[in-house]
Amino acid sequence: MASTLPKVENDATSIDPRDNDNGKSVCVDVNTAIRHLLDREDTDRDCLITIDDQGPKHFPLGHYGIPEKSEFHVQGVYQLSNLLQELFLLRQQGLTTATISRSQLEEDPVHRLSRLITTTWWDNLTRRLDADGIDRAAPDNLTERRDADGTKPTVSKPKPKTSLRIYVPPATPEQFAYYTKVAKDRPAMDLDVQWLPDGEVTADFIKSINSKPGILALDMESVQVQGQPVTEHMKGVPFIVPGDQFNELYNWDACFCALGMLDNHLTVVKGIVKNFIFEIKHYGKILNANRSYYLGRAQPPLLTWLALKTFHRTKHEPDALDILRAAILAARKEYHAWWTSTPRLDEESGLSRYRPIGKGSPPECRPIVFAHVFMPYTKKYDMTLKEVSEAYNDGSISEPDLNVFFDHDRAVRESGHDTSNRVEGACADLATVDLNCLLFQIENDIASTIATHFNDSLAIPKDYAIPGDKADIVETSRIWRERAERRKSSIDKYLWNEQKGIYLDYNTVTRQQSTAEGVTCLWPLWCGAANKSQAERLVEYALPKFECVGGLSSTSESTRGTVTEANPQKQWDYPYGWAPHQVLAWDGLRRYGFHNEADRLTYRWLHMMTETFRNWNGTVVEKYDVTQLERSLAVDAEYGNQGRNFRYAPQEGYVITRLDTISKKEKLTGTADLVGRYIYGVSSMSEEAKKALADGVSWEEFSQSGGTVPA
Repeated sequence: MASTLPKVENDATSIDPRDNDNGKSVCVDVNTAIRHLLDREDTDRDCLITIDDQGPKHFPLGHYGIPEKSEFHVQGVYQLSNLLQELFLLRQQGLTTATISRSQLEEDPVHRLSRLITTTWWDNLTRRLDADGIDRAAPDNLTERRDADGTKPTVSKPKPKTSLRIYVPPATPEQFAYYTKVAKDRPAMDLDVQWLPDGEVTADFIKSINSKPGILALDMESVQVQGQPVTEHMKGVPFIVPGDQFNELYNWDACFCALGMLDNHLTVVKGIVKNFIFEIKHYGKILNANRSYYLGRAQPPLLTWLALKTFHRTKHEPDALDILRAAILAARKEYHAWWTSTPRLDEESGLSRYRPIGKGSPPECRPIVFAHVFMPYTKKYDMTLKEVSEAYNDGSISEPDLNVFFDHDRAVRESGHDTSNRVEGACADLATVDLNCLLFQIENDIASTIATHFNDSLAIPKDYAIPGDKADIVETSRIWRERAERRKSSIDKYLWNEQKGIYLDYNTVTRQQSTAEGVTCLWPLWCGAANKSQAERLVEYALPKFECVGGLSSTSESTRGTVTEANPQKQWDYPYGWAPHQVLAWDGLRRYGFHNEADRLTYRWLHMMTETFRNWNGTVVEKYDVTQLERSLAVDAEYGNQGRNFRYAPQEGYVITRLDTISKKEKLTGTADLVGRYIYGVSSMSEEAKKALADGVSWEEFSQSGGTVPA
């Protein structure tokens, strides 16, 4: 920094610690600079600087220099939006003067996004359920802040004070004692501590507590202090949330976040694994999320996959093998007690289905979401829409067709693909390609782990046993290999369509393959369930149905169909792409030697993400329109796109509450469950490919120049 400038602490900004400007910097009045920048460049007055704005795209920042003006100009949407972000972060910390360096504004977008993810966003998204963290993690952003009629969140009214509630499983009395003490010591928190029942949690019980929802306890670690009881000092095991609109540990969101955290946030990754193990031990499965209304619903099972990735990074640590053992034991328990038990197992095909338990409509959804479902009954019962919804949910009216609809709706949500024409209206009856590939992966993971790490002998302790287990049971890899072989045979028989060259879901009621085409047809490549011929036909015939300029769409266009009032656009359908589908496709294609295809898809997706970040004020969203690059963040489906509802600067997961220094309009929101996949993809790329992404080079230009993607 120039010696003539006053020394100002810039720790609040996102400045790269490697920055060395050799005098290319300016000290400015923060408030004056941000006000004039917005007046000049933010022409649509959304407190962002994007390609939609019609300003001059040139800002004389040096005019606001302190102690004197200088020639320091900022040009172009990307640099101007970086300037806005840096100034806002400084103002957020209460600084009135600060030094802005040119390298901050010119930092290439690939490096900037990767750096922000690893150094800032993950920390903002980390939660713990202990005395110091429960007031942040316990509030329920999905069921709170409803208008009186329950149809939409309140955005203009002050948030009413609500009690924090935590449900504790019966086998953890030390946690109950701990939270009870927290509630007593901190009465202002208004923490309500409740036991869960001992024994089976039924659909009726879940429904009975929907009116008093709460967070579900997760794993804790004892911190021993000499002479004091253990319940005095406990610490919550950390977990990650997918965005600041959520406070819960979501199952497969957390798994894919963890991909990008393995290099520098291993403590949190290990915490995710430990919390998943805790959920299986005490709730019978890894939940959709740890909220009371999710007690009957799981999500796509990925524990063994994540546990093995974690083990390979931590195997030098003394507890690594113990954590892996616990994860394998927990996965075995979930496999038997949930995924291959009645009613999820279809005995005839040997395949499994998403079939959660529950009654009524999902309480996390706004009633207006199901207006089209309840509307036909308003005339029948001479009730308003709200009255029909309440009457159905409290059991005053019984309608078999509604029961069937919500059975499938809950299954769609358990599948993680809520919602999509691929599974809508049939999901509880579908043996899906995705679920059975995940179970095939689990079977092989358990087999290989027992053989490789436990001398082909795994003792099953009592707390991981399932009904029917004999005392002192010991398992070997053979039984799990046999299960995997049987599942592969069933996948070939029921899910593979040789004529079309694609895997399709199988309806266990009609006993026919579905005609709906989903990009999950590529998951057999990821888990190794396809043979060489099937893999080749998939790449030749199926892949083109989903590949677009920005990556892979979730379904084919024909499966989405023509969008009409009767067939509205759904967020897990064409033209939208989601990160989990991209990552598993990349890995699957590489597994079978289709490196060119994997490289192309990786580059397309990361190019689209990078261009959105560059052109839209640092935005990272949860899903993209992969059919176009200029406005790929624009999603006109269901609740829109998470990650766009912020002003000034994205701070994934950081909710502004200091209204004394920040205006109400500066509340920041975002999504970060896919930023881990960005890190995962970029980490496998060559420096040449990273530079091309940073320069905005398209795949077509990059490939024609002879560029190579893999590192």
